[in-house]
Amino acid sequence: MSRVAGLVVASLLLAACGSAPKPRPDPYAGEAGSRVRPLPDRGAASVDALPPAPNCVPPREHDESLYTAGGLYAPGVADSAPPVAIDVSNIPEPVPRREPKSRYGNRETYSVLGRTYRVMDSAEGYEERGIASWYGYKFHGRHTSSRERYDMCAFTAAHKTLPLPSYVRVTNLDNGRSVVVRVNDRGPFHAGRIIDMSYAAATRLDMKRSGTARVEVEALMGPDHTRYADAVPPTPARPASPPPRATAPVPANRWRGPVPPAADRPLTPPTPMGIGPQIVQVGSFGDRMNAERLVERLADAGLDGAELDHAIVGERSVWRVRFPAQAVDAAQALAARIIDSGLATPRLFGAEP
Repeated sequence: MSRVAGLVVASLLLAACGSAPKPRPDPYAGEAGSRVRPLPDRGAASVDALPPAPNCVPPREHDESLYTAGGLYAPGVADSAPPVAIDVSNIPEPVPRREPKSRYGNRETYSVLGRTYRVMDSAEGYEERGIASWYGYKFHGRHTSSRERYDMCAFTAAHKTLPLPSYVRVTNLDNGRSVVVRVNDRGPFHAGRIIDMSYAAATRLDMKRSGTARVEVEALMGPDHTRYADAVPPTPARPASPPPRATAPVPANRWRGPVPPAADRPLTPPTPMGIGPQIVQVGSFGDRMNAERLVERLADAGLDGAELDHAIVGERSVWRVRFPAQAVDAAQALAARIIDSGLATPRLFGAEP
């Protein structure tokens, strides 16, 4: 009797095992089947528990029906950090280089939420301070404005008006941390924010938990990771006669514009047009903000009095940075100071009577 009961129990156990649900595939298992431990409180984790960057986590599936042209993607869905902590300490930063503009995301103007934005012709000389935010898992794997896939484990960023792609250095002004990122997306479209960092970049800047940070953004154009000018540009050699003019000081912590090599910089001020009063034009821009930044940099270098002059040239709106008309000698002296500062190569125009 006991033998029959044992056989019945064994049969029931085998049936139970056969009907038990099979474990679901683990989306965060490595190739060897090792499990990445989830972090319920999104807190710190040991490096052993983190997925190997830059493999990151699998991209999300995206429902493009949640996007409306001229609006935002899935505005009712909250963004978040990835479902597991990511170690970004060994992810290399991108190396700045000159790239052709992306086929997508570089229209001259575009509109979002009823506001129109004008894309810059070039990132050269761009510098801005403001508030940075970051975006993460909600957008992971979705196409950016340049049609590249957003990878929250790469050092990238979104900007409203810089050409795509561009390279910038972003510095957290509260802790001094900085990171080089490649701008390949548009945003942020929240008031008061100037750049949206990827999850990896936000982690590097230690702004992930706060969500936002005060930052300085500086455009990078070459492979040496340097800004356009980190010090006062050298004054080129001049003939023994006439004596050299005094050079206007250029604060190293403010000027970020391109400085031409000494051999390419003119040694004499531009030739006046006519004999009457002359207007000193320092630059002409399609973007008003770039023109305003040049006015600020001129003032920082002790060259006060520059004004913005709006004009239509060849059916295009331009903003010219000019000094008011003045006598020929005074205009040439001012032009020489601008040349010495390294900020620009000015031109002289005869003032209209």
